Amino acid sequence: MEDWLILTVTGVAILAIVLMIVKLRINPVVALVVGAAGLGLATGMGAGGTTETLMQGFGDIMLEVGLLIAWGVLMGSILNETGAIRRLVDHLLRVFGPRGVPYALGLTLGAGLQSIFLDVLLVMSAPLARRIAPHLGKYGTAKIATTMAISLECGIVLMVPGVATLALAGLLSVPLGKMLIFGLTVIVPTIIISITIMNFLLTHGLWKADQDEQPVADDDGTAVAAEEAPSEPVQAAAVGEKATSQGTKVGLLPHPVGQGKRSPGKEPPLLLLFAPMLLALVLIAAGAILEMVGLASPVTDFLAAPVIALLIGLLGTSAVARYTIGRARVEQAVVSGFRESGQILILTGAGGSLAAVVAASGMGDILGKYFTAGSFAPLLTVWFIAAVLHIAVGSVSISAITAAGLLAPVAPQIGLDPVLIALAAGAGSLFLVHVTSNTFWLLQSMLGQTTKGTLKTCSLGVSVASVVALGCTLVLGLFI
Repeated sequence: MEDWLILTVTGVAILAIVLMIVKLRINPVVALVVGAAGLGLATGMGAGGTTETLMQGFGDIMLEVGLLIAWGVLMGSILNETGAIRRLVDHLLRVFGPRGVPYALGLTLGAGLQSIFLDVLLVMSAPLARRIAPHLGKYGTAKIATTMAISLECGIVLMVPGVATLALAGLLSVPLGKMLIFGLTVIVPTIIISITIMNFLLTHGLWKADQDEQPVADDDGTAVAAEEAPSEPVQAAAVGEKATSQGTKVGLLPHPVGQGKRSPGKEPPLLLLFAPMLLALVLIAAGAILEMVGLASPVTDFLAAPVIALLIGLLGTSAVARYTIGRARVEQAVVSGFRESGQILILTGAGGSLAAVVAASGMGDILGKYFTAGSFAPLLTVWFIAAVLHIAVGSVSISAITAAGLLAPVAPQIGLDPVLIALAAGAGSLFLVHVTSNTFWLLQSMLGQTTKGTLKTCSLGVSVASVVALGCTLVLGLFI
């Protein structure tokens, strides 16, 4: 088949997937598989070859990241149940001054808490963030809302163990330790620079309090001022339930905050609660560093293997939680975590199926003729594709996985490091978070913003982060 025809058929297949999701309201998993099957048949792979490639692609990515996603989500679910997130955010807001709070909160949410399911993390931290907003001055609501939007969305696609980050690493066969190190290298400056840019814009005419802010409604619908916003877990849960009418996935939060009653005398230090998760990330990063300098050994290779490191983190988190909240609530958190991880795993696998068909169609050979490892063209292309897909579909994970899958065959052809494609795809998938996103409506309803205000703090703020992350990735590409 001619090159131009393969490119055209692939473009039509991607467009068909978007239309099925957006216009026909077909489940994204089904749409991805249908589109991949159509692409395989149209490019001459035949019925047998197409189905075999679909299944192989699904299985390959599950082999890479299936258990990793499960371990990460379960760890996050247990941490949420212990109340660790509430305590950590509350501590940050008390320790750092008005100027430092946005950056401290942003880096913590984006780079440190990505094992927590995004909607849960937002519901947990929003009431506390809303409480501190008045202390940040006239533009407090805008600054806090922007910080949360940028950090939450960046973390899911740029930082291990964010579920989309794990999927991208598996899809592109990037060692997880390497993804962790380079993801951290990109996400830290992205969050700091993006918050700085948005704070400047917000305080120089962008934010209009009378148009962009609205009273926060409490559980019975009465308005409360931001400084009076509830901070207790049970009240936060009520706000979370309120937000479901704005687009959050009902069922993901069977216990919206997951705190319940704290066990008197059994609340351990925050460092102890997070120590197992931090240990897992340190093991993964250390393994990658030891391998780079040639000091790896069978013991370090085993302990640093992501599936083992995250399992150690999960077991440690579970042990601490049993002491803190009891076995029954830990088991309840595990059930909730399995419910959340199921849909993530299937979506990731469907993305892997599409990527496998794209690779088998010969896209790598075609694009390899036009790209070179020394140019920025492949990274700009994957960023642009992910951005367009996100605008159309509204899913960060789908757009990142699909864009990376399209460009994955290019990496071995031209010698481009796959981690750069993963980061560029993640950056592009952040562009223009808007009304199709659950995060958009949660931020709007829980932080006292109008829709117009949310378009500024969330849509514009995360778009700025998308461009900044691309810039950081291009700079990183000069050195690897």
